[in-house]
Amino acid sequence: MKYDYDLFVIGAGSGGVRASRMASSFGAKVAVCEDLYMGGTCVNVGCVPKKLYVYASEYSRHFNESKGFGWSTGEIAFDWATLRDNKIEEITRLNGIYDGILSNAKVEVLKGRGRIVDAHTVEIDGKKYTTERILLAVGGWPFIPDFNGREHVVNSNEIFDLETFPQRLVVVGGGYIAVEFSGIFNGLGSEVTQLYRGEMFLRGFDDEVRHFAAQEIAKKGVNLRFNTEVTSIEKQADKSLKVNLSDGSSIIADAVLYATGRKPQLDDLGMENVNIRLSDNGYIKVNDHFQTSEPSIYALGDVTGGMELTPVALEEGMTLARALYNNQSWKIDYSNIATTVFCQPNIGTVGMTEEQARADYSNVVKYRSSFRAMKHTISGSDERTLMKLLVDADTDKILGVHMVGPDAGEIMQGIAIAIKAGATKADFDATIGIHPTAAEEFVTMREPATD
Repeated sequence: MKYDYDLFVIGAGSGGVRASRMASSFGAKVAVCEDLYMGGTCVNVGCVPKKLYVYASEYSRHFNESKGFGWSTGEIAFDWATLRDNKIEEITRLNGIYDGILSNAKVEVLKGRGRIVDAHTVEIDGKKYTTERILLAVGGWPFIPDFNGREHVVNSNEIFDLETFPQRLVVVGGGYIAVEFSGIFNGLGSEVTQLYRGEMFLRGFDDEVRHFAAQEIAKKGVNLRFNTEVTSIEKQADKSLKVNLSDGSSIIADAVLYATGRKPQLDDLGMENVNIRLSDNGYIKVNDHFQTSEPSIYALGDVTGGMELTPVALEEGMTLARALYNNQSWKIDYSNIATTVFCQPNIGTVGMTEEQARADYSNVVKYRSSFRAMKHTISGSDERTLMKLLVDADTDKILGVHMVGPDAGEIMQGIAIAIKAGATKADFDATIGIHPTAAEEFVTMREPATD
């Protein structure tokens, strides 16, 4: 049968754009449709604007710390509208770049919500397109649980574009999005309370790292309240919000951000028209070749419930295109993928947590360094940095590396290359450090930690 396209991609986020662009470069006839914004979550309401806001939030601390180095900064004022509008301008520029990338790659871009009609047909605004294969790269969407007063909260997509700056902000959630936004708005001058229903936030990260980060975040002024849930939210006469909590107390806030996870964006996708199986928590099930239970339909990125990281979606999109249209391997190594939480200070990590390492290896040795960075001997800040290495003593192989401190993400990217290459503790020990840097601590830790 002759189809209109070889590959039809629904969703122009990181994974969808990479897959369509690469497939086209290998000779496939490709179309991609998008109903919201080019570049997906990362470019529009994720990594990019978040990092810009992180940069903005760090200036208040830099201004304050500069006094110890002889600088007089005068009166400091922050204007929310300037940051917000400059961000919008930058994202609009990036949207255009994504359009250009696809156009230059000879990928047809269609605006609108793509709905699956059958295993080889997609419909957009009443027009049908046939295709040999369909790729679902629709990503996720913020999830807010149902409770009394739910209509008064904002999600992690909306928080970037608030009309007015919230002088008092409540952040609900314990994942990296909640932690990052707590730090952002605290740095921008808001009085921030972060609520999490569990014992400690950042579940899945190394326990020592979680506790150390909580200590440092609290030092900077974020009010952390664990084992606490919201029971209801009431709008007051002055438009403020009364947040009622499970312990019987309440907080008055100007805005409440719910960062309580994300769900696959499958609404109005036409899933009922094909045989695509979902996991118990609503993600699309795929095999090792990103193939769904409907053989002509593939899925990748956040919608499949794997590691919800932009570089992972990019790698999956590239791998799919290479395998389908350039006869290359399907293999992706998901081990030792580095990641960073852009809280303040940053958390950078690659490899196993201490808990995972001790569960899988019988002879784990931990090396740890905790110190006040050189800069803060004069800045006046009491911020501390944590670094740790986890080593399999039987083979000397590095199992995990973790850091809480400034530039942790930048440092961990280089460390990740070494770990991917199979570095041992002896390799770290034989590496001459760059002095004076915080990063050199990773190659000068000689004595194992005693706990």
